Amino acid sequence: MKVLLLEDDLALSDILQDHLIHKKIDVTLCNNGQEALEYLVEEVFDFAILDINTPIVSGLKVLKIIRSEYKITIPIIIITAYHDTKYLKEAFENQVDDYIKKPFDLEELDQRINKLCRHFSIEQKDIIKIDNIFFTPYECELVINNKRVFIAKKERDILKYFITHKNRVISSEELLQNIWQYSEQPSDATIRVYIKNLRELLGKDRIITIRSLGYKFEQK
Repeated sequence: MKVLLLEDDLALSDILQDHLIHKKIDVTLCNNGQEALEYLVEEVFDFAILDINTPIVSGLKVLKIIRSEYKITIPIIIITAYHDTKYLKEAFENQVDDYIKKPFDLEELDQRINKLCRHFSIEQKDIIKIDNIFFTPYECELVINNKRVFIAKKERDILKYFITHKNRVISSEELLQNIWQYSEQPSDATIRVYIKNLRELLGKDRIITIRSLGYKFEQK
């Protein structure tokens, strides 16, 4: 897993970074919100942990910008020392996924991360069932009619994203922002090829094209 950690308290950031690395998580550490914002726009992360009050740009402002301007939907946990619920309310209005109040135990952080991993199928070896098809994201594998089929990593990432956001319209821009790094973004034609390949495996009616808007993955 790859996580962006925004924390300006040097002692706490060292503790959190060491703990996450021990858990075999790849950590990109930022001490101010501007740096975090640049990383989030340029690179792809599985999730982010943002302190709400940080220099230059606050973690709350980072959350607002990536959600409203860049349409980045990766899971985000905020860390806050505030007891005033105003900031917490504002964070949830800007689509934060979870929060931790300081001081907190590292075990609580682990449980919050585990919750996100389960909900968003992040680096999970669990099998996802799509009607009569079994999808193992970790191994880029589909089992269709008892036959194993391996798909490309980007096809895996697209399928995971569709499943996580099933039954709503996903634009090509949203896929680009959440799956590809800024320096490697493909053309719309490349995305269409990946989706065409997935349709051939899953069935043509599984991923619906919504003209001029994007795609919708339909699942009950």
